[in-house]
Amino acid sequence: MTTHYISTEHLTIERIGEIIRNHEQLALSDDARRRIVRCRKYLDEKIASQTEPVYGVTTGFGSLCKVSIGKHELSQLQVNLMKSHACGVGERTEKNIVRIMLLLKIQSLSYGYSGCKLDTVERLIDFFNHDILPVVYRQGSLGASGDLVPLAHLCLPLVGEGEVDMDGEIVSGREMLAKMGWKPIEMASKEGLALLNGTQNMSAYAVWSLLEAQRLSDWADAIAAMSLDAFDGRIEPFTHAVHAVRPHQGQIETAEHFRELLDGSELIQSPKVHVQDPYSFRCVPQVHGAVKDTLRYVKSVIDIEINSATDNPTVCPDEDLIISAGNFHGEPIALPIDFLSIAMSELANISERRIYRLVSGLRGLPDFLVATPGLNSGFMITQYTAASCVSLNKSLAMPSSVDSIPSCQDQEDLVSMGANAALKLQQVVLNTERVLAIELFNAAQALDFRLPKKSSPKIMKIRDSFRELVPFISDDVVMYPYIERAILFLRNYQP
Repeated sequence: MTTHYISTEHLTIERIGEIIRNHEQLALSDDARRRIVRCRKYLDEKIASQTEPVYGVTTGFGSLCKVSIGKHELSQLQVNLMKSHACGVGERTEKNIVRIMLLLKIQSLSYGYSGCKLDTVERLIDFFNHDILPVVYRQGSLGASGDLVPLAHLCLPLVGEGEVDMDGEIVSGREMLAKMGWKPIEMASKEGLALLNGTQNMSAYAVWSLLEAQRLSDWADAIAAMSLDAFDGRIEPFTHAVHAVRPHQGQIETAEHFRELLDGSELIQSPKVHVQDPYSFRCVPQVHGAVKDTLRYVKSVIDIEINSATDNPTVCPDEDLIISAGNFHGEPIALPIDFLSIAMSELANISERRIYRLVSGLRGLPDFLVATPGLNSGFMITQYTAASCVSLNKSLAMPSSVDSIPSCQDQEDLVSMGANAALKLQQVVLNTERVLAIELFNAAQALDFRLPKKSSPKIMKIRDSFRELVPFISDDVVMYPYIERAILFLRNYQP
């Protein structure tokens, strides 16, 4: 089994996807071990020699920062923090997102600016490697003092509290430790704060969403190209000269991708009666391209975030500093996460408009894409379902980051709501996948009405593979199983 070594080497979003997909093991590099041990040693020496209070280390938390804690109570202070902050509600976080959270928390602690003990970080690695997944609830984080609530649930099992998923069974943290023959981690000063502060919950959702959004962006081009050909659309709007005079990178890439996808199509080369296509076809480079550019920007921000130390206070041994600041605040990623929700919502929006055109009985296609409409409703209601998903996306795309509700006796008086933004983004991505699957379902049906004329080899290859799962619909059938198959097709087939 492949092992990924946690180090200061740059961790990419794509690499995270590989680690999760391939079930790779984690281990600390020698450098990461040294950095963790060195920072902890520095912090212990500082506590022993310093008389003035250090926030979260020798004091209470939040607005309780003026309350000093005795040295014999520092360990209990950290355990109490973890217990009291585990206030999550709602559904359980999906397993792959919990896996990403663990990976990102380990990565952040490994830089040696957090003050965690080596055995604490190594136990988190044990969780990951044995697929022991803490039960984390979706709601509770304000995305400001880090993801306090979900990270409390993530880390409670270290001390035998909370719950975990072991081989599909939910057991208590205490029971898990007994089964594994492990002792509870004895929390040292600052450790609870290091574990609970940070943006790993928001970031995990963002990483998952970026990986899925990139896949769907690629699919959107291929599906739209099939729709364009099935709708008897024109290729001229995808000519490079058009986009060279307005050279947005995503726009140029989309037009080029379409020309490649439709190269060799009999349908696209056929003489056209109409001189112009609707925007949902003609403006694909501008809309899909803007989504690509948004993805690129959001990815660049999340890339920085997952390669950072985001807890508080920040411990800097080289500078002999322990500084209470705000690296846990989610604003730098909350705004881009909201931006990506808007972009993905638009990707679904334009897809639904193409579905509507395909079922509208235009350009020689039958009403609702069945040979005998009237007796059969055909694909009429697939457009309704797509419209439902698109409408919900529009509501979900309202930015969470414009909201703030002060907390902690107004000490935390402006919060990012980045965790809510991340939850909404995940739902927008899933809805967009559903809409694109419905468009593919419709586009393949419409394309078959153009036979014996064919689309390009690339598009016909997608169509032929799709037909292995989803047949041509001649008469009314129960449709939802085919929509589900279309969704699975998007997840398992590379366009």
